Amino acid sequence: MKRRAALQSALALSGAALGCAEPSAPPGRVLVPFWFTYGGRNRATLEALVSRFNASQNDVWVRAVFQGDYFEGLAKLRTALAAGAAPPLSHVIGEVVPYLAEAGVLEALDAYPGARALPLHPALGQAGSFYGGAQRPLVAVPFNRSTPIAYVNRRLFDGAAPSTWQELEELARSLTRPGRFGFGCPIDWWYWAALVGQAGGEVVEPSGVVSLGGEAGVAGLELWQRLVAAGSMKQPPGRDYNAWEQLSQDFLAGRVAMIWSSTAFVRYLEETAEFPLRTLPLPHGVRGAVPTGGTHFVLLKSAPAELKQAAWRFVRFFLEPAASAFWAKETGYLPVTTEAAALLQSGFYRDHPNYQVALDQLAVARPWPWFKGLFRIQREVVQPRLEAAVLERQDARRVLSDARALAEESAR
Repeated sequence: MKRRAALQSALALSGAALGCAEPSAPPGRVLVPFWFTYGGRNRATLEALVSRFNASQNDVWVRAVFQGDYFEGLAKLRTALAAGAAPPLSHVIGEVVPYLAEAGVLEALDAYPGARALPLHPALGQAGSFYGGAQRPLVAVPFNRSTPIAYVNRRLFDGAAPSTWQELEELARSLTRPGRFGFGCPIDWWYWAALVGQAGGEVVEPSGVVSLGGEAGVAGLELWQRLVAAGSMKQPPGRDYNAWEQLSQDFLAGRVAMIWSSTAFVRYLEETAEFPLRTLPLPHGVRGAVPTGGTHFVLLKSAPAELKQAAWRFVRFFLEPAASAFWAKETGYLPVTTEAAALLQSGFYRDHPNYQVALDQLAVARPWPWFKGLFRIQREVVQPRLEAAVLERQDARRVLSDARALAEESAR
């Protein structure tokens, strides 16, 4: 009785931290609040899987609680951690995992049943997502993972994918017409990181120096500047996911012929477009390179042990082949286990080749550095300067030099 009272007290505190009512569960079940951060079709798909899990057994009841977009959800999670009211289960973007791990708020998962034996895709688990990830305590398990890919209006272009930056610029120019841009891309850290990798650079060097790619970072930013100056790339609107959404609408309306976006939008764009579309891998610079994106499941250390064990059961359920494959084909996110990928390749990818591009592109995925200041550098230092360079036409070399100096200062 005392244990149950303690669990209910923890749940009430978690609800109070967000100003929401105390949740409930069927009698005899352990209630697991799960904080998640997306809406639309992806939210409906997740809620369907939560319902499947709840119906599959009689011990645990997962309650999915919406927390806004990734950045809103992270802010709420940090507030809850400070208040001692963190949920047992959440998910966070990859760049913030090292920060939370170094802060000591994530549960180490090595001793949880089956944690080290999960059949994860090599590029998508902690070991492949971060340099040195395999040598650290396991604290993150892949959830909704993605890579950037290209989408093109197939009525306007159905040839070979551009394999170099020069070919990309030539194709963007050839697709540009009055009232239509040939190319569009959000001015966003994620896509710039892809360009840095393609130009042969690293955002953070293996030594820990925050180089922001050096000359590779400048080259990627100057590519955007050239495309905008030539009139073949649409001047990107807005910030964060507002910019991504606006670009999707421009693509669907025929105002842009080809865009870079996340594989997470494959299902939405295929179902919404009034024209046939095709997905393409990103071009190479001196090498093929894409970052992985999306989020990882994390258990919060401060939650009661019984809730964390119950939350782990849901994570294991989500990574079963049928559940993981269902998530991938209903959304466009990557199948995170080799078993789920094999299930999809047995028929679904053959009939829906646009979904396979991101999976194939994992062959050139670049890990993120395990660097606790990575998320802060992304949001506070680099992102606004990328926007200044492209939208305000500031010198790429100067803005990245300023960003590097601030990043190095913050890393001390």
